[in-house]
Amino acid sequence: MPTHTMKAVRFHEHGGPEVLRYEDVPIPEPKPGEVLVRVHAAGLNPPDWYIRDGLTNVPPEMRPPIDLPLIPGTDASGVVEAVAGDVPGLSVGDEVFGLLRFPTVGANAYAEYVTAPAADLARKPPGIDHVHAAAAPMAGLTAWQFLIELGHDHPSPFQAERHRPAPLGPGTRMLVNGAAGGVGHFAVQLAKWKGAHVTAVASSAHESFLRELGADRFIDYTRNRPEDHVHDLDLVLDTVGGPGSHRFLRTLKPGGALYPVFFAEFDPEELTKLNVTVSSTQVRSSGAQLAELGRLLDTGTIRAAIDSTFPLADAQAAHERAARGHIQGKIVLTTA
Repeated sequence: MPTHTMKAVRFHEHGGPEVLRYEDVPIPEPKPGEVLVRVHAAGLNPPDWYIRDGLTNVPPEMRPPIDLPLIPGTDASGVVEAVAGDVPGLSVGDEVFGLLRFPTVGANAYAEYVTAPAADLARKPPGIDHVHAAAAPMAGLTAWQFLIELGHDHPSPFQAERHRPAPLGPGTRMLVNGAAGGVGHFAVQLAKWKGAHVTAVASSAHESFLRELGADRFIDYTRNRPEDHVHDLDLVLDTVGGPGSHRFLRTLKPGGALYPVFFAEFDPEELTKLNVTVSSTQVRSSGAQLAELGRLLDTGTIRAAIDSTFPLADAQAAHERAARGHIQGKIVLTTA
């Protein structure tokens, strides 16, 4: 078992990518129910820069406390280095991946080693490498829990009602906004796996990529407004969400549903008049669901697309890449 210190990325104050520091920190020790993982790759996700910025885009009453300095990151793929005595089913040397501790703050994945609850981990699919495995957890589980199976009973911070995914199958007409990003590109593939007809919305640079993933129709939002061209949809997954999500109500047929990933307020009277539903949730760690995703990744039924990779020491550059937007798939840090 390793001793002493490891390299990790931390921030000591909130701000832009420049606050990220590559430094020596103590190697953590697994507590009961946990394992220590030697990280080979860590995926980037929007909560990483939201927390780095101080969650300024979240209403103050919904912000969790953030203790600094903090190691960001929730997605990791690596090799089990140590196992707490009460953890069954995992052994030193096992390759694993997971969304760690989400939605709590402090998963600490931007590091050479990380402790993780065993329940948050799944075995890494043997058919993919650590980079592609690290790209999958948060984005893949978000798409899964919105579209396939919620899988938990935790209340959503965005709505009182429990989110219930609508059945997907042949005949389902669905639109994915922000389809080229992390959640979006998994959502397109999961919907196609279920047999749905999928309209993908993104900028023109991503058209061939999304058609390769199975999108039946493509709309370049820089040239056309989707709500002017698509109607009578059963479902819209808006991975961008926020106030602009309201425009997609016009694309739904009576009985249809809009799922904004980043929730916004809607007028209940308008929803009743249109006979449509708006529903959201917050992704949560689940090793069991990740194992199901892993089987699809292993067979090539779905794939994790990689926008770019950066060494752990260049996390600042990775966050700068994320800030430029128009990401195709996921950005991943490597520790090799």
